[in-house]
Formats: sequence, C-alpha cells, structure tokens
Amino acid sequence: MTEAIHNDYEVSSEGAVRHWEIPYARLTDTTPTPTNAAEVTSVLPGTQLTGTILSVDASRSIAVIDFTNSMVYRHDVRNVLTYSTGSESTFGAINIGDPVYYDNSATMPAGVYLSTSPLDNTGAANTLFGFAVADDIASDTFPKGGATASTQRVAVMQRGA
Repeated sequence: MTEAIHNDYEVSSEGAVRHWEIPYARLTDTTPTPTNAAEVTSVLPGTQLTGTILSVDASRSIAVIDFTNSMVYRHDVRNVLTYSTGSESTFGAINIGDPVYYDNSATMPAGVYLSTSPLDNTGAANTLFGFAVADDIASDTFPKGGATASTQRVAVMQRGA
C-alpha cells in the first residue's frame, strides 16, 4: 500500500490561532486595554481562561482577545512571590521557565495584571497565565528583578485555550 497524504488532510506547524470577542462584563478587568493581559471570569478561582487583548470595540463593549496556546507577548510582571496579611511579602527574580499568574490583588500597581505569585493577596488561587521565556530583545537579561519589589517587562508564553 502506497502511503500518501489525502487531499482532505491539512497540516499546520503553528496550530490554530484563537481570537475571540468577549464582552467587557465577562472580564476580570472591565476596562480592557489593548496589549494588556486579560482574564475571563468563571465560577472557580484559578481556572479562568486567560489571553492577551488585541483590540477593543467600545461601542459594543467587546474586547478581541488572543487565547492562542504558546503565543508569546511581552507583559509587565510583578516579581511578588507571596502575600502576608493582604500585603506583598516576599519577592524573587524572574527567570526563564518561571510560571506567571494573572493576579487580582488590590496591591498590584496600576496597569499590571501578572505576577509570579500563585495566590492573590486574599489567599485565593491566581490563574496560571503562562511562562517566562527568552525573546530576541531581552534574552540576555535574565534573571530579572530580585529580592525586592519590582515590575519587569517579560516575554510570556501564554497558556491560552
């Protein structure tokens, strides 16, 4: 039997691109901004769908979000590891391969949605957003941050859908 690729078979090395419209009301941050991280609300903390906002349509209150698995975007990431009595407690350097979480903590700086802490400042689970990766701009600057509070621009490979 001769092996052949059937004409109804398609192959892609990049996988499916997932760009979906999500109403603002379903987002954790109901005032979305393009290029920011996004989290779609759900009933169980830590299980939310996350991605990167591509565009917004204010007239329809809709955000277009990229939920593509393994897509890499640069995001600001807080280097907080733990919280104590509602405040940031410990910090650590961000290195290639470290998990990055969507963090709803009230203590996060304005415009920063990601951190290295698996729990928020109330002790609830943060959603895994993705992993820190090297990029062509900043691959030689790891680890980023250190034992004191800081926010670092990091390439993050998102977990997606």
